[in-house]
Amino acid sequence: LTVTMANTAPKVAEKERRESPSVVDEKAQDLVDQIKKSKHFIVFTGAGISTSAGIPDFRGPEGAWTLRAQRRKRTEKTVSTLQAIPTKTHMALVELQNQGILKYLVSQNCDGLHRKSGILPDKISELHGNSNREYCKECGKEYLRDFRAVATYEKTVHDHRTGRKCAVCAGTLLDTIVNFGEYLPAEPLELARHHAKKADLCLALGSSLTVPPACTIPESVGKKKRSRTNPDRGRLVVCNLQSTPLDHLSELRVWAETDDLMVRVMEKLGLGIPEFVLRRRLVVEVEAVGEDRFQVGTRGVDVDGTPATFLQSVRMEGNRRVVRAEPFVIAFRAESGGGMELKLELEFMGHYGEPNLEIVQEYNGEEKLEARYMLEYKPSNGEWIVSKQGGEVAVEGGGGMERDEEREDSLMISAEEAGVPSHIIPSSAASDIIDLTSSP
Repeated sequence: LTVTMANTAPKVAEKERRESPSVVDEKAQDLVDQIKKSKHFIVFTGAGISTSAGIPDFRGPEGAWTLRAQRRKRTEKTVSTLQAIPTKTHMALVELQNQGILKYLVSQNCDGLHRKSGILPDKISELHGNSNREYCKECGKEYLRDFRAVATYEKTVHDHRTGRKCAVCAGTLLDTIVNFGEYLPAEPLELARHHAKKADLCLALGSSLTVPPACTIPESVGKKKRSRTNPDRGRLVVCNLQSTPLDHLSELRVWAETDDLMVRVMEKLGLGIPEFVLRRRLVVEVEAVGEDRFQVGTRGVDVDGTPATFLQSVRMEGNRRVVRAEPFVIAFRAESGGGMELKLELEFMGHYGEPNLEIVQEYNGEEKLEARYMLEYKPSNGEWIVSKQGGEVAVEGGGGMERDEEREDSLMISAEEAGVPSHIIPSSAASDIIDLTSSP
């Protein structure tokens, strides 16, 4: 069954309401009591959870649809979704997921902040898409981008071609955004319904709950009644500044910013809200391609192996030419059997001011080597922390040279798990061949 997104927009902004801090505190305790009793707790999020990050909502006083209906221009400063820091609400949900308390997240947001904050891909249904995700029309391969992977919609809003091609089959890549009147993706919607059916508690955060079919997810939990086959009735909790059509179904109604509620909830649960850390997973592959001839390739992957584009350029010490497009492959010459250090300088998209990072990869001339790295960047201090699975790694960038202790990271994956073809030397790489057999 395929369901289309309703075409709705407000003529005027709904009046906002805020309860006193003491009332919000009492309701936070009530919610915590329900969370502790819950066997299958899910959360449903809307644009309201991202407003404190500088991303405007749709139906608020300065919402996108409100301004359009009133034919007004925006006066408040906004932040690009690529530069926005996930909010306290985003990070609280990540911690609840990591603690096993939050079983599933359903979101209407397409700003990509949930995935960037640390929500795992198998723990979320992004019903309206993700502006950083595109997929192949032919083979279905997905790609995560550290740029806005959305079509221009010059001819029609239903033309989702991004202009890029699939690295696996050369098929046409499409964005994942769901526009008004379009079908919602079947699998995420089915997963959302599956978890709503299992849920005994649903917390709706920052959503007007007016856009079907997405809003039917919290509605189905709120309407759930006890039965012989389902002894646990559903409980719906709504936190939003404006009234919603589902308020009458809610067991608890909180009139507050979502950050205000979630900070209190986490305190009462005895859990901290983690600081946002930008995590990048990098695979470095070095292999022999002939006598005294080698190539080194770098590529990004997500936690589930999805190809992830987050590099702007890669260069290798001793090579004047900078590789500025995927695949990031550099060919070089060296004496076979001898140990060498390959110094790779990585340039990122820089949305959070990430400095360049140098990774020193040791290579002993074996037939093929694969190294996997976790790159963690804190926007708060501008420093990288780098760990290599299965050994030490020398790194430079943001905080100077340092050595990290050996660390096995369960989120690291191999090239085979990633399902991405091995790099090949492109025709343009001829000028990238450098000779490491002679001294500089």
